Amino acid sequence: MSKTYAIADLHGRFDLLIPALDQIAKHANRHKFKIVAIGDYIDRGPESRQIIEHLMALQKAMAPIVCLQGNHESMMVETIRTPLHPEWWIGNGGGQTLISYGHPRSGDYQPDVVPEEHLVWLENLPLMHIDQHRVFVHAGVDQLKPLDQQDPQSVLWKIYDGNDPGGHDMRHVVHGHHARVDGPILLSGRTNLDTCAYYTGRLVVGVFDDDLAGGPVDFIEVRALPRLTPMAETSP
Repeated sequence: MSKTYAIADLHGRFDLLIPALDQIAKHANRHKFKIVAIGDYIDRGPESRQIIEHLMALQKAMAPIVCLQGNHESMMVETIRTPLHPEWWIGNGGGQTLISYGHPRSGDYQPDVVPEEHLVWLENLPLMHIDQHRVFVHAGVDQLKPLDQQDPQSVLWKIYDGNDPGGHDMRHVVHGHHARVDGPILLSGRTNLDTCAYYTGRLVVGVFDDDLAGGPVDFIEVRALPRLTPMAETSP
């Protein structure tokens, strides 16, 4: 028996990641397992760099973890690499990410505070993880297209209609991106794990039995202090 644990939308809350990993190890109870982190590790919360460094270290240590790219990682890479005017990214929480890398809280935009190694890791993250019964993505999938023909924009940015049961053929879709403080949201064909954790201080990890089709068989809930306001961003 093996399980998959899905973590969504940490958004700079390193204080939620570490206890979540500890709780996952306890829940697995020495059975085989893997973790799928489904993107948006950065922005809004205070410790984006710490999350990236920890996830990179876990992968280097050959830990059973798959890290997917979210739309915020895509924004960060595109803004720095292209380069684009930073307001698009900064206005969506990128200021907090730069500050976590030591960027001054005021003054000129200095993207070179981000190490090249981190950018390379972020831009090479896969967009999707598929197993026998499920599809793990950051935002969603187009039900009418084969999984190998999905539009990256949809995978990273899609917002499901609230009445859309989701799913892709016989596979259950596990996603985040659409923040719901009353989450997780469980529907017949999909599970939305984004609980707006950077604001609420509440992260819910989905637990999936690799031998069983459908949604989660359990949840792990981790709590830390909430933020005072949901969108109070700090720009460099």
